[in-house]
Parts: sequence; C-alpha cells; structure tokens
Amino acid sequence: MEFIKCVEDRLEELGLRPSTAEQRFDLPPDTIRNLLRSAGNKNRSSSGPTLSKVQQICDALGLELYFGPPRSQANAEGPDLGRFAMVARYDANVAAGNGHINFDAPPIDHLAFSRDWMVQNGIRPSDCVLINARGESMAPGIQDRDLVMVDRRRTELKTGGIFVYNDASDGTRIKRIEIVPNTAIILRSDNPDQKLFPPEYHTGEAMNAISRNVVGQVVWSGHTWR
Repeated sequence: MEFIKCVEDRLEELGLRPSTAEQRFDLPPDTIRNLLRSAGNKNRSSSGPTLSKVQQICDALGLELYFGPPRSQANAEGPDLGRFAMVARYDANVAAGNGHINFDAPPIDHLAFSRDWMVQNGIRPSDCVLINARGESMAPGIQDRDLVMVDRRRTELKTGGIFVYNDASDGTRIKRIEIVPNTAIILRSDNPDQKLFPPEYHTGEAMNAISRNVVGQVVWSGHTWR
C-alpha cells in the first residue's frame, strides 16, 4: 500500500487529525501534514520523505516499517505480528556505580505490546523500557518484582504521576510525585502503611537533584501471581 494512503487510513482508524497526532507524539509541526500535502504535489522533481522521517511517523502511529522478501501467507489466519511493537526489558540488578540501572547494557528480553494500545495512550515503543520494581513501598498497585514500563520521554514531573528517578544515595527509585510549586517535591509511597513508608519532603538543591535525574514516568505495570 502506498505510504501516504497507509498514513491516511491509520489516522482515520485512530480518529486523529494530523495536527493532533503531531502534538500527541511530540512530532515536529507539519511532519504529517507536509507528507499528506505532498500527495497533491504534481511536481515530479520534489523528493519524498526521508527514511528517518518515515520511521518517525511509523513509530508515532504504531505502523510497522518492513523491508524484506514477501511475507508468507501460511499464517494469514494467525495474529498479525505487525500490529505488535517490542519493548526492551532490562535487568534491574544490572547497575552502574551506586545502584542505578544501567541502560547502556544490552536488554535481557523484549515483550510485545499492541501498537494500537500504545498509540491510544500516547506511548512510543522506542522511548520505553521495562524494568522490575523492588520492594513493597508502592504496593498494592506495584508489588515487589512487578514489571513496569517506563516512558523515558516523559521526564517532566507532575503531581499524581509515578516516576522513576536516580538518587545519589539510594539508586534508582519509583515514587508517586506531589509538587508544591517552587517550594518542594514530595515523594509518596502507595503502601498504606505510612509509618513504614512515610512521605519524603525535598526542597532546595535536593528538589532540583530529583528533577535533573528523572528516568521517566511509569505508564504500565504487570503483576505475576505467585
């Protein structure tokens, strides 16, 4: 299928206007609109989108960019694997220095997620990583050894969100954030035992240190029943 037609169909399927899709996925203004405008450009000397631009649009809209021999039709009635995106999983125990997760190490695994689901939630698979939580401070929502997906594009702290950040003393941590504008960052645990897991108040340089070392926001978690 022609790429432009594929993009048009995908936008219609998602119920998104080109400008809305650009804003939702932090694409440069007119990235998609310029592509669609080129469909009516009869100037044969004009060049099409670069491969990197095509990949950028595909990642945003949850489309698979594939080069290779024709795919076998033998499994035509099986699941359409092109509608799934792979997200890298890292070993939380692979740490650098003072206990920070080392994302420079190769991933230990990849898990498949629906591209449609990721698009609907404004998530780009290339920006996400999977790690294991440690401890019970975020229970019952996130329990010890639960898998969490971290969107590394979302580094701006906001009240109510669960974020992963690197602490100089305690390594990589997962906490729910409350912001008192220009005053403090409060780190809260979801565990109802507030005596064991009391809120932590950070001001001044400690507050700035947290903001500078955000890994990303937790956008999904999965629990394995044991």
